[in-house]
Amino acid sequence: MKRVFSGVQPTGQIHLGNYITMKNFVKQQDDKDCIYCVVDMHSITVPQDPVKLRKSIIELAALYMAIGLDPNKVTLFIQSQVPTHAELAWILNCFSYMGELSRMTQFKDKSEGKDVVTTGLFTYPVLMAADILLYDTHFVPVGNDQKQHLELTRDIANRFNNRFGDTFVVPEPMIAKVEDGARIMALDDPTQKMSKSNPNEHSKITLLEPPANVKKSIMRATTDSDSFIKYDLTNKPGVSNLLTIYSQFSPYSISELESKYEGLGYGALKKDLVEVVNAELLSVQQRFESIMASGEVYDVLKVGRERATQISTEVLDRVKQKIGFVTF
Repeated sequence: MKRVFSGVQPTGQIHLGNYITMKNFVKQQDDKDCIYCVVDMHSITVPQDPVKLRKSIIELAALYMAIGLDPNKVTLFIQSQVPTHAELAWILNCFSYMGELSRMTQFKDKSEGKDVVTTGLFTYPVLMAADILLYDTHFVPVGNDQKQHLELTRDIANRFNNRFGDTFVVPEPMIAKVEDGARIMALDDPTQKMSKSNPNEHSKITLLEPPANVKKSIMRATTDSDSFIKYDLTNKPGVSNLLTIYSQFSPYSISELESKYEGLGYGALKKDLVEVVNAELLSVQQRFESIMASGEVYDVLKVGRERATQISTEVLDRVKQKIGFVTF
């Protein structure tokens, strides 16, 4: 069975864009060996409040389960609880080059204008490479913002394999088709991706958002000067974004929604979209509250930690033997 690995940072609130991606994780669990990780080590490349971080880690794991990940089918764990990630990251640092890391777009974006930049932010892609390579990963779900990091992972794996012989599985990107993983844009600026870090609370809708907040954000969403409901990313990005969200939260395709709302204004579309989004989020929130109340999430994370440790230790020992470390 082919293996899939992916991780999500426990920073900020999980929003609709993240949710669409995570729903695609659920689709993989029946025919692939799926390993999903709360990548808390990545989150501390920038300052975090310890109390908030600890809470966010557990809540993210519970949300993974609430959206439909089956603990009997997938491995779910916390990155920092499996020390092999840090150990392999150090080894891979010794097979990575300053030049290639300095060319990483995300590093340039996150370090721009800052007086102080941590080495953790600089070497973030190497830790990501370790995360992936530790599990003999065949496929990694990636969006446009992570393609460059996966290419670096492939480069490091090939570089190591060329020097020491076949050691790492070289992962392939798993890029969702548009209809399977549509890109959700910011509600206040549909030319920008919906982001956790956007300071405007109405630019995004989070999975734990109260219904009143969902309504306010959708009703305020940017549309266009006319009221003609048509999917057109170039000329009508606002209404196109709303149609995309609607299609992801309902059985209707975008073309069916265009027909459904033909001759109607944006008000009708937004009003119905509020109901559709709130209905699905209510279901997720109820499952989330049940998982948190029962404490089930802790048991799942302990089991996941044990399996992740077993798999990754075998791979790490293979690496150590190749480079000349003593293992027994």
